[in-house]
Amino acid sequence: MFVYDKTFDVIVIGGGHAGCEAALASARLGASTLLITQNLDTVAQMSCNPSIGGIAKGQIVREIDALGGAMGKVTDAAAVHYHMLNTGKGEAVWSPRVQCDKKIYQYTYKHFLELQPNLHIIQDEAKNIVLTDNAVTAVDTLRQTRYKTKTVVVTPGTFMKGTVHIGKLMLEGGRYNDVASNYLSRSLAECGIKIGRMKTGTPMRINGRTVDFSKFTPQPSDNPYTPMSVFNRPEDKKFLQCYIARTTDKTAEVLKEHMFESALYSGNIHSIGPRYCPSIEDKAVKFPENKHHPLFLEPEGLNTEEYYIQGFSTSLPEYVQYELLKSVPGLENAQIVRAGYAIEYDYADPTCLNAALEVKTVPGLFFAGQINGTTGYEEAGGQGLMAGLNAALKAQGRPPFVLRRDQAYIGVLIDDLITKGVNEPYRMFTSRAEYRIILRTDNADLRLSGLAIELGSLPAEYAKPFAAYKAAVENLLKNPEAAIDETDLSPWSLSAAKNTAAVQRKYAGYLERNLKDAKALANADKIVIPEGFDVAAVKGILIESSQKLAKIRPSTLGQAGRIPGITPADLQLIAIHIEKFRRAKNEVKN
Repeated sequence: MFVYDKTFDVIVIGGGHAGCEAALASARLGASTLLITQNLDTVAQMSCNPSIGGIAKGQIVREIDALGGAMGKVTDAAAVHYHMLNTGKGEAVWSPRVQCDKKIYQYTYKHFLELQPNLHIIQDEAKNIVLTDNAVTAVDTLRQTRYKTKTVVVTPGTFMKGTVHIGKLMLEGGRYNDVASNYLSRSLAECGIKIGRMKTGTPMRINGRTVDFSKFTPQPSDNPYTPMSVFNRPEDKKFLQCYIARTTDKTAEVLKEHMFESALYSGNIHSIGPRYCPSIEDKAVKFPENKHHPLFLEPEGLNTEEYYIQGFSTSLPEYVQYELLKSVPGLENAQIVRAGYAIEYDYADPTCLNAALEVKTVPGLFFAGQINGTTGYEEAGGQGLMAGLNAALKAQGRPPFVLRRDQAYIGVLIDDLITKGVNEPYRMFTSRAEYRIILRTDNADLRLSGLAIELGSLPAEYAKPFAAYKAAVENLLKNPEAAIDETDLSPWSLSAAKNTAAVQRKYAGYLERNLKDAKALANADKIVIPEGFDVAAVKGILIESSQKLAKIRPSTLGQAGRIPGITPADLQLIAIHIEKFRRAKNEVKN
């Protein structure tokens, strides 16, 4: 075996959205970073829908942007259609969604990686994680190369023992026609990680030349539009149109007749798929009274006629997929260019992680993305960024960077994963956040960019204009007519400051209540469970509580309280025993 002569601070395994953000974040902190991916031409591949953002997902992208991540900037570079969702409701749940040219998106992300100082990228397959005294020390690859490292971030997406399903056809693959990673799961299991199986899917892609768009409802882009990244300004763009259609009674008949041929219902698939993004056959079984499901035709790029049909995900045989298309007015003559399919893959129980996304029992090993049981580019990107930052911080001997539930949707996401675990693919919604009036799209920078500048994930050059922007918002809250010099704020804008101030005035009463509750949460999270204190052994708590605490091993009293089934009485007892433990420890010292 060839041993590479350099020891990296961080190795990132996998080049999807989580891997890209992890590698970039680590390198931005000055950590020497290696990204290992099977195919550099599919870095940040939009394997499913060609869009970024959506309900709560758009907020996550804004948070990634505020923390110095790339996803928002890449999205704007590849954008072909902008739409702000939920504008009929309050600003607390407004969510941006952007259709992208998938190839421009993919190659823009790749270029970001190539340009990033401290980052080395290599096309190879990670095969084995090497431990010494139960801590990470190296990664071995398929090409028989050993790369030494202080930390590893694992972001394999759907590739770990991936199996593609189209009807009764079963093929190995992380995506259709992409080689699965068949070694990494075993290596992780040997590290003591509990491995399970999950399922997701994708619809057929069709040739737009064969579609009668006159039968659909057009959905034009927002114009003027708001860029996904605060560091970008609106510019003249060529926008493409999306379209809305619906399934019919005939669609329901086809599904009923061929349901037994679906991989999902034939017995070939045993794992659970995403509840909130079900296949069309799943919809037919679970909602038999609804025969007219919405479909969204979304263009895949500027220089292709390929369209993605959101809402038509399926694992039925290809000939049945043609029957489904014929049942929808406007798609009767549509030609499939890529068949829809389902995919099963390995994931790890995320309760094995601490709040930094580090495996509790294996120092230096971090997980991010679908390996943690999530679904979606945005959830993956947010986790990747946090795992990359924390891997770099660990390598540098610095304390971890953790976001609370009142600070970011990313904080909600990670806290949900590590305290509650998953029994189906996890998707973020605004309803998962208790403090969504605080966690808006318009104020992600005010919540997070100051932290990012202090940490080093946003360049120091932004410190002065960000401070000016923050002051502008505060001045506008006191006096909406305050005179402010916009040149001091760039890349932030005066219009953004005015908008945020207006929203905060509108929600003033609710914000005050939310901030009071958030302070109580922060105080509970400040009560750290001391090292050596066995929280599961506290006398008087419920047996069920003891079992859950032993499994999760929470790091703070606040986290313990968020474990399902832990009662207020349990928390009171734990708090009392923590105080006794600390006193006893201090007496021994003295």
